[in-house]
Amino acid sequence: MTALPFINWETGTITLPHSSKNSDFNPAAPTSQVMIAGDWAPIRHFAPIVANNPVSIYGDVYPLLTASDLSIVNLEAPLSDYGLPIWKSGAVFKGEKCHVKGLTSVPFDVVTLANNHMFDFDREAFQDTLDTLDENNIKHLGAGNTLEDARRPLIMKVNDLVIGLVNFSEGEDLKGAEEQKPGVMGWDLDGVEKTIKELKGKVDFIIAISHCGIEYIPFPPPYVTRAFQRMADAGADMVIGHHPHVPQGICVHNGVPICYSLGNFVFFQDTPLIHRKQGYMVKAILQKNQPPALELIPYEIHTKGISLLNGAVRERFFSELKEISMPLDTQKGIEDAWHGFLHHYGTKGFVKEIEMLMNRMEEEPEKGAAMFRNRLTTLQHFHHWKDALTRMIDGTIDHSPQWARDLTHQWLTRTLDDAKKAVDNIQEKKQ
Repeated sequence: MTALPFINWETGTITLPHSSKNSDFNPAAPTSQVMIAGDWAPIRHFAPIVANNPVSIYGDVYPLLTASDLSIVNLEAPLSDYGLPIWKSGAVFKGEKCHVKGLTSVPFDVVTLANNHMFDFDREAFQDTLDTLDENNIKHLGAGNTLEDARRPLIMKVNDLVIGLVNFSEGEDLKGAEEQKPGVMGWDLDGVEKTIKELKGKVDFIIAISHCGIEYIPFPPPYVTRAFQRMADAGADMVIGHHPHVPQGICVHNGVPICYSLGNFVFFQDTPLIHRKQGYMVKAILQKNQPPALELIPYEIHTKGISLLNGAVRERFFSELKEISMPLDTQKGIEDAWHGFLHHYGTKGFVKEIEMLMNRMEEEPEKGAAMFRNRLTTLQHFHHWKDALTRMIDGTIDHSPQWARDLTHQWLTRTLDDAKKAVDNIQEKKQ
């Protein structure tokens, strides 16, 4: 799987070898730019900005978005003036119909809906969201009123290219679509693989986008790496992830670029932690009969919106991205990284989580039950608990490489002030 030479860590670009053997390749063929962004939700501090001055939220990122031939973002909240919040494990989010201006102002051409918040205000708000998107000519995929609707790929014509999009998630809080039940496209890897294989040969490029993994940690769990590699082997030309709310690493698997988590995009979290305040977009440069070329575009998230990273801050971002990407080049590295997180969590972390769940069930039974149910039915929690408990039993929970523990600790604790001091130190050394 070794593919690190394809990645330029100074420029944030992934360049794969062109195929001169392809008899259909025309070097004069035009190129198309596809921009893929992470989690977008008009909530908290961003709600009034998106409602009143939507263009301003994008800052100097805006020209890059408008210059793309196809722009895609993950809509992490329903857009509706209706509905009541459901009982679920995590927070509930909802924008208003007027917030669609934040999408049309770019405009974003496509939104992915397979995530853990699309049904936060139940079916009425979900249907209202679909209607709002349709009224504003925004294409969508990844959720629907039936399983067939939710799993249906989206095929887009972009200049001389035909691009197939596939979207899936973990179906948290039992919100995966069923035959006659609305929901998101869940973790049906056989079904997703079948969809990709059926698209192969019918489109020029296939982009698989998934919402999955464990929040806030620097590395994807092994079940996520296996799934993304499987989609790459099935025929996807790139695989993109989000949900962890922090940037995670990249790799190239059998010639297919994989980005495990883009981090937050237009998604405000009131925290001093640096990794929840940074993310990256993927600009894919596509040319018929050639592998995609990717450029990663990092930005910061602040109270007024988002802004591109520049200078020493940008350099440090790519340095850290390289650090968390290197282990993903081997299966041993993936396992070691996962064990570092489990070690950090440890027996004390498990006991603390169980105590929190029990207390919540006493204080607010419905919420506590939803939280506990999600721990038992969602893959991220299942694999976390199963692997942690197994390592407690066999006595290896406190065994992991130091680098894996250090990076986990850093991702979960480093603040904006810490990051500024680190950048200042680098600049002083250069002088």
